Amino acid sequence: MSARTAFVDLLIFLHGVGSSGDDLAPLAKAWGARLGVAAVSPDAPEPFDQAAVGRQWFSVLGVTAANRPARVEAAAARFDAVVDAAIGAAGTTAERTVLVGFSQGTIMALDALVRGRHFAGVLGFSGRLARDPVASLEGKPILLVHGDADGVIPISEAIAARHALAAAGAEVDFARIAGEGHGIGPAAAAVGYGFLEKLCAGE
Repeated sequence: MSARTAFVDLLIFLHGVGSSGDDLAPLAKAWGARLGVAAVSPDAPEPFDQAAVGRQWFSVLGVTAANRPARVEAAAARFDAVVDAAIGAAGTTAERTVLVGFSQGTIMALDALVRGRHFAGVLGFSGRLARDPVASLEGKPILLVHGDADGVIPISEAIAARHALAAAGAEVDFARIAGEGHGIGPAAAAVGYGFLEKLCAGE
């Protein structure tokens, strides 16, 4: 990864569907403390529509490859509101903020980039790209981490996302985690942390 001058002072962790900010909060707290930056893990704005607990960025009831882009588009304004509130509370800017997503959180984070929002970078675990970029991603640092045993979102989705993001100019890396399912295990976490460490160091 080439040297860069971007300064990172906020990490926003974005949970998956049916989960909540509390699930990623321990990881956010630990990594933020180690990196010396603020780290938050907000709740998605909608209640999960398939259980009495949990939150969602968009509904996955009846979701298909054909209707997913429209659902993500419809959720974009509410996603931006959550992210911008966290940025405002931290007293920083989007350009100094890294989005760290898991599953549906990764989908929303990547979509924010491809529709033209500017962040210091994106770390995406176990996700996919809902729609192709409509904005240049020239030099934007992205790391996609995916288990090759993921039965929820196949690793082929991350590979496809990598190609589309790179074609739009992003500096996108990809880490295949052998034997990993749909989650953030120790190996995936280690790779992801290394990426954030470099970003926070301005590398």
